[in-house]
Amino acid sequence: MHLINADNWFEKNSFKCQSFSNIKKLVELKRKNKNKISVVIPTLNEEATIGSVIGKIKGPLMDKRKLVDEILVVDSGSTDRTKEIAEKAGAKFVYSGKILKPHGEHKGKGENLWKALYVAEGDIIVYIDADIKNIHPRFVYGLVGPLLSNRKLSFTKAFYQRPIKVGKELRPLGGGRVTEILIRPLFNQYFPRLSGFIQPLSGEFAGRRNVFERIPFYTGYGVDSAMLIDIQRKFGLRCMAQVDLIRRIHRNQTLEALSKMAFGILGVFSRRANSMGKLILMGKTKKTYRTITSSKEGRRIKYSMKKIQIKDVQRPPMITVREYRKKFKKDPAWVYV
Repeated sequence: MHLINADNWFEKNSFKCQSFSNIKKLVELKRKNKNKISVVIPTLNEEATIGSVIGKIKGPLMDKRKLVDEILVVDSGSTDRTKEIAEKAGAKFVYSGKILKPHGEHKGKGENLWKALYVAEGDIIVYIDADIKNIHPRFVYGLVGPLLSNRKLSFTKAFYQRPIKVGKELRPLGGGRVTEILIRPLFNQYFPRLSGFIQPLSGEFAGRRNVFERIPFYTGYGVDSAMLIDIQRKFGLRCMAQVDLIRRIHRNQTLEALSKMAFGILGVFSRRANSMGKLILMGKTKKTYRTITSSKEGRRIKYSMKKIQIKDVQRPPMITVREYRKKFKKDPAWVYV
């Protein structure tokens, strides 16, 4: 079989969510394929949007139609009303720190995604961010549609327009700054097969359990880029696809926050590329990030520098975890396949 290149992949494996808007048909395919679908929402202090996100999914896709079997909120330790609102909206809520306790606890979205594999019951798992302001059922049916329609596909990633708020004005383009300035150049240089992904850092993606359980998960900022690299390397580009979800509105982060994110992603990318012989590092990747802050003192601006520790821990493939294999009756012979 000839390897597919980025251009051919982009043409054949890019879909539009509108192509999968017939929910009745998707439910029929799900029953025919004997699939069970879990929606996982990682959270940390998301009381402003979590109720809406759950409601817009549960109503049309779980209550009216039986496309989604469960909605699971995995939380990093919220101190606001996230838990109360999520449970009232009808989701199952669990704290990440209480899952697989013998394996410890790390902070970060990736930790929640990894531990969700142990709690979620579905053989198709959809990950959705909790801060989407224009949430719509298409964020779920658009991602599961290709998986239900084509058994050769195992992973779908969202892309969309990402508006950015400048002052009081919402401009149609400009979001995804880390993607355009950091990730896209790195992928083009070192992993060109992945250069066709329009939003490689998007927080919305779906896949089959037998894919997610066989790749490691980084606990922090690097989880998305490392996931694409690992799925492509282990399963091939042909099983991956991307879906246009039209538009996504969420809170935009400050440049300082994006700078820290980029540093964390670069560290993970460097370690992954180095392990594959694509980028030779003479020393260890740095975990101390020096950030510049500014404050006003009268009419003058005072600049200062502070150090931040950014640690992204790699969690092993879930199938190597004994408790997981026991719960889902996984054959140990598959662990290192």
